[in-house]
Amino acid sequence: MRKIKRVLSTRQTADELKLNNAQIVEGKKIESMLPPGSVHQGVAIECEPLPQPSLQEWLLQDQPVPVLLLDQVSDPHNVGAMLRSAAAFGVGAVIGTDRNAPQESGVMAKAASGALELVPLIAVTNLAQSIQLLKKSGYWIYGLDGEAKQTIRQTKFDAKTALVMGAEGKGLRRLTAEHCDMLVKIPMDARMESLNVSNAAAVAMYELKQMTG
Repeated sequence: MRKIKRVLSTRQTADELKLNNAQIVEGKKIESMLPPGSVHQGVAIECEPLPQPSLQEWLLQDQPVPVLLLDQVSDPHNVGAMLRSAAAFGVGAVIGTDRNAPQESGVMAKAASGALELVPLIAVTNLAQSIQLLKKSGYWIYGLDGEAKQTIRQTKFDAKTALVMGAEGKGLRRLTAEHCDMLVKIPMDARMESLNVSNAAAVAMYELKQMTG
C-alpha cells in the first residue's frame, strides 16, 4: 500500500473531480515536479515508494513462480513495460541491480500501468550472487542471448525458472552469462538482428507461461 504525502491540483481539475483535500497550485508547479514531456492533466499525487521485499524475504514465501532478472537495464520505460508483462504472464518478481538501473518513478509507473502495485521490484547489490541464491532455492537460470544455439521453444521450463535480460545494446554481461545454467534465444527473421529488451522479455515470458501454465 502506498503512503500518499499530498495531492496537488489546478483549481479547474479540483473542481471537476471534487478533490476537496487537494493543494491548489498552478499547472506550471505540477510540470516542474515531473520529467519533461509528462502529461499531468492538472493533477499529481506525491507518494512514498512502494515498500519492496529483499530477495531473501521474497524467497521465504517459497512460491513456485518464475522470476525476471534485469542485468543493468537502464530505461525506466523498459522496466515499466517489463513489469506490465510480468503481471500479465504470472511472473512473481522482477529483480534488478540497485546501481546502473532506474529507481521507481512516475515514468516507470506510467509504463507499468498498475503493475508496480502487483509485482515486486526487488533491488539487489550483486546480480551474480543473487543468481546463486536463486539456484540454491531450486531455480534454473536462463539468459536471453541472440547468439545462443538453442531457441526458447526448444527449452523445457518449469515453474521455478529465472529469465535474465541484458541491458539495452550491451546485452548480458560476461559474468552474468557465465552464471546462467543455459543461454537461449528468440528465433527471428534474419532481416532483424534483435528486439527491444522489453519486447523480448514479453515474448520470453509469454513462451514461459505457455509451458508452465
